[in-house]
Amino acid sequence: TSASSDKVNPQTISSASAADTRIFPSITWTRENEAKGSTIGGGISASAEFDYFSVGANISVAQKTKNRMGEFAGKVQAYFDKVGIILPVELRVNGGGGGRDEDDLSYKARNSFSGSFSYSQIMNERLQLMFIADVIHQQGFLSMPFYRVYFTDNSVKAEALPDSRTKIPLGVRASYFAGDKFILKGFYRYYKDNWGLAAHTLEIETPVKISPQFSIAPFYRYYTQTAIDYFKAKQLHTISEKYYSSNYDLSAFNSNFYGAGFKLMPLNGFLGIKKINMFEFRYGHYSRSNGLSSNIVSMNLKFK
Repeated sequence: TSASSDKVNPQTISSASAADTRIFPSITWTRENEAKGSTIGGGISASAEFDYFSVGANISVAQKTKNRMGEFAGKVQAYFDKVGIILPVELRVNGGGGGRDEDDLSYKARNSFSGSFSYSQIMNERLQLMFIADVIHQQGFLSMPFYRVYFTDNSVKAEALPDSRTKIPLGVRASYFAGDKFILKGFYRYYKDNWGLAAHTLEIETPVKISPQFSIAPFYRYYTQTAIDYFKAKQLHTISEKYYSSNYDLSAFNSNFYGAGFKLMPLNGFLGIKKINMFEFRYGHYSRSNGLSSNIVSMNLKFK
């Protein structure tokens, strides 16, 4: 369930977000030519929810260098979506009443096309680098229909944003093996789109092997972004504006995410269960400058 989505219709005990099932099957085919160091692949996918349906396809290629120390990789993807338009209850043509969100559901199209390219290189026995570049273009309905925008004259409308968006992220990833027990991992990404949003991401992780069976990996991630051209806070938009949003995910903010992962690989299995040969526990605390904070706990078990 989602507390924010549940305010779409506060007249009901709980709206559609109270129980949502997503089904997302995919099929992928890959063929590798070890002699030439080349790989080619493709795939199709689908995703269905209460208010969303998508089909996608992708093609990928990769080619190792002659000395096998480097690799070029590329992937193109396309997604064709049908997005359910669920307006805030007070803005619906039929009034909404106390009925279900489904009573006023209509659909609009959204298509996404992307190209991902990378080059990885083993520099020496300790250092590995990867350079990453992406280009993403979206066309169609890109607004969040259930996000309210309150104007200077106290009127209210659903969010309205342009029907096309181009995003370009550029990144570099590095891993340095400082001996048998210590690894330094770093990642930096610059992001820019034609809505006016620019962002920087910096990640650092340092896995440390305490023993052959136990390791710890503290991590830190810093993120900062500017606001899109169409963002203003509540009651600052004027009714004459063509595009408008008060979604704070599109505002200027910075965030910090830090924590640690703990990995245990016991020789005799985890908790006496020999088939479980790896247990990992990860905790992170996330905080954002505009008030959002959360604690994230995850667990991973490997069966053999």
